[in-house]
Amino acid sequence: MAQVLHFSFSSSSRSQIRQSSLSSRFLSSGTDHIITSVSIIEAGRNESFRGSRKWRHQMLAALEKEDGFYMRRCVELAKRAVGCTSPNPMVGCVIVKEGEIVGEGFHPKAGQPHAEVFALTHAGSMAENATAYVSLEPCNHYGRTPPCTEALINAKVKKVIIGMVDPNPIVASKGVRRLQEAGIDVVVGVEEMFCKKLNEAYIHRMHTLKPFVTLRYTLSMDGRMLTYLGKGADESGGYYSKMLQEYDGIMISGELLSRNFTLPLSFEDGANQPLHIIIARNINKLHLPASSIESASHVLVIAENDICVEPKSERVAAVVLESMNLKSILDYLGSRGLCSVLLDFRENHGAIVELIKDGFRDGLFQKVVMELCSVFGGDNDASLPSFGEMMKNLKDFQSRSYNESLVVEGYFS
Repeated sequence: MAQVLHFSFSSSSRSQIRQSSLSSRFLSSGTDHIITSVSIIEAGRNESFRGSRKWRHQMLAALEKEDGFYMRRCVELAKRAVGCTSPNPMVGCVIVKEGEIVGEGFHPKAGQPHAEVFALTHAGSMAENATAYVSLEPCNHYGRTPPCTEALINAKVKKVIIGMVDPNPIVASKGVRRLQEAGIDVVVGVEEMFCKKLNEAYIHRMHTLKPFVTLRYTLSMDGRMLTYLGKGADESGGYYSKMLQEYDGIMISGELLSRNFTLPLSFEDGANQPLHIIIARNINKLHLPASSIESASHVLVIAENDICVEPKSERVAAVVLESMNLKSILDYLGSRGLCSVLLDFRENHGAIVELIKDGFRDGLFQKVVMELCSVFGGDNDASLPSFGEMMKNLKDFQSRSYNESLVVEGYFS
């Protein structure tokens, strides 16, 4: 059987090579990464070639692939806390020694220990002279938890490989410098885009102090707005249920609730429900579905004038804003600590349409998610409204199918 190289570099030498059969694979996020090269195997037996520039280049390429594998594992671990860490980022950490994972951890919730602490605890004494992989730069300040840099230094790790620098100005490269000052070898930027995708909302809020905003809507095959979702979208495992788990808040129109519309909920196991943000423009009285309130986390009604909200509940609060444009609303939500908001667009008229126009005019949307349902026709008045003549460029398109629907997402440039 053909042989495959799986590279494993010990703390004393980077030339140790582990061979395994072609069936052995690096598994990461559902993708098989196979390092194959019979020529490297044969060349490795030649002592003169082992010292050549070509051999060193091949060894470096193999090391980079291995670093990417462990960093993707960090991201997989971090995702276990989706919807639980805000306003903190999701972070995963892996401790590797002599080619073996000896410790793993992730940040489970704001206020609890960080990923590095859990991974080092798991590794125990094996962390000494090991390599720590972490998806986000370790913190170097005392907050609700001690600095992770000191935990890594005290554990005597030899090297720290970081996915991305933390954009938080309290951290921003200070963690890297502290580790380097302690004599630890530091590498930054391994699988950087993958790590940035994991915490896109956190990064946006650090740069702008505003929540990351995603516009979501559903269309029929002939381009008509639909108030309902595709089959299974709001059930456990459906794309919509997962989005509600991921986002800090979901914004919907108060006009929808007047038509027996229930508050959207995530049905993922252990999901924290998002803050339900109800836009009540030109509404003096709002009746919320009592059954939804019991299941929801909290409900925030944003109005332009005093409003009567029923039924009364400790989970429901109302706030009056002098200006009911999207920028003012996002500024307020940002002051409450929200990192991400899903604007759920279900109808082509009313207050929510005006907010969307604000968003396009002022460049307040970062992402769009469109569900295309396998239906044709509908209400003659349900066409997608125009939001201005300016063309908006989108990038990083992705599409995936769910049951009988196609979900397309992209980012605004």
